[in-house]
Amino acid sequence: MNLPAPHCAAPIGIFDSGLGGLSVLRAVRAQLPAEQLVYVADSRYAPYGQRDDDFIADRTLAIGEWLVAQGAKALVVACNTATAQSIEFVRARLSIPLVGVEPGVKPAAQLSKSRVAGVLATQVTLRSARFQALVARHADDLRVLCQPGHGLVEAVERCDIGSPELVALLRGYVQPMLDAGADTLVLGCTHYPFLDTAIRSIVGERMTLVDTSIAIARQLERVLDQHGLRATAADGESTEPAANPRARFCSTSDGAHLRALAAALLGIEAPVECVQIPSRRTRELEGNAA
Repeated sequence: MNLPAPHCAAPIGIFDSGLGGLSVLRAVRAQLPAEQLVYVADSRYAPYGQRDDDFIADRTLAIGEWLVAQGAKALVVACNTATAQSIEFVRARLSIPLVGVEPGVKPAAQLSKSRVAGVLATQVTLRSARFQALVARHADDLRVLCQPGHGLVEAVERCDIGSPELVALLRGYVQPMLDAGADTLVLGCTHYPFLDTAIRSIVGERMTLVDTSIAIARQLERVLDQHGLRATAADGESTEPAANPRARFCSTSDGAHLRALAAALLGIEAPVECVQIPSRRTRELEGNAA
């Protein structure tokens, strides 16, 4: 497919397995208010933390190709699991620059005074070679306590960010870290910043929470500048981001939860397009189901 080269006024694609990437979209909107954004939630197949590596790579590439076809000038893979398993594979196959996310192990190593830090992430992220290399590179003198956040992505996906059941689940993950002396907690999934208040109700000021969404937005800004793709106010910057979000929201599911969470947590009232983005593995799934 021959597509026109992207230009400064073209949108940025932001992709997550579900709703967690809204935490990245929030940071990008604050850092780069002149940019138009297209957000894709692959909620029909979330959570990725329960999927195999080939499935994750297959979906990440398919959605990246779909966003390129929509005219995206850059892609933010706003999913730690997808970044860990597939970003190099996808980067080699797309014609636009990519920015991935990774757990904030480096800032945790810089911040921790007790030299014990917890990492809350999906099982796929924690087992990935990319994560292990991150720990080896930045945390050789740090005791890193890794905890899979089973059930947390699903909670955010159904807009549960503070129920008693959720707080109890989080307490089971975080209290052992506190007992082991951790003073820093890495939120290693883009869904988890939406659980900040619930986590704070457990840890108080005893832990510093590390959310890398602001760092991702700054890295995106650098990448856009390097490629001469950054939009300016002359490209149509909105002066009322809440009323005119300059964001297009798409979901491979019915979009109801995406619309609700965007309204509740970002103050954005916007329609959600239901889109179909087929890929090799989802065709297989649907063929087997039939």
